[in-house]
Amino acid sequence: MTDIEMKDGPVQTAPMRAPQVVVTTWKGDQDFEAAKPGVPGIHIDSHGNKGPGPMETLLGALAACAMTDVVEILAKRRTPAASLVVETIATRVETTPRRLEHVVMIFRIAGAGIERVHAERAIELAVNKYCSVRSSLDSLIKVEWKLELTP
Repeated sequence: MTDIEMKDGPVQTAPMRAPQVVVTTWKGDQDFEAAKPGVPGIHIDSHGNKGPGPMETLLGALAACAMTDVVEILAKRRTPAASLVVETIATRVETTPRRLEHVVMIFRIAGAGIERVHAERAIELAVNKYCSVRSSLDSLIKVEWKLELTP
């Protein structure tokens, strides 16, 4: 716990979390490796020839973040996903910087006993409440989702 000094004495606040650390290393040309210290990294290619570029990496992070919660929510309902794939399609503005303008996430979920209403609720919670990547994006970026459910 940390204390904040107030004129009436210290006030306890929530425990401080360690900061997130990622080290990104230039590998030549437009190739980079991003890694949490001590673990294998991911390859980022700004040309998009040998791997995802920075924007695709961001979209992948958005999908992975939301998928994490969807998997957990469905498992807690005792209807775990057998497979889950998210296709993320984004449009960008034409001006510089070419920021995201609109994102559509297509959740393709398969699993026995998963009801559409529960899968939709899991996705809604994941994307709009729990996903820290989504919450870190500019609120002007429209993020929509669709569900393709297979028993």
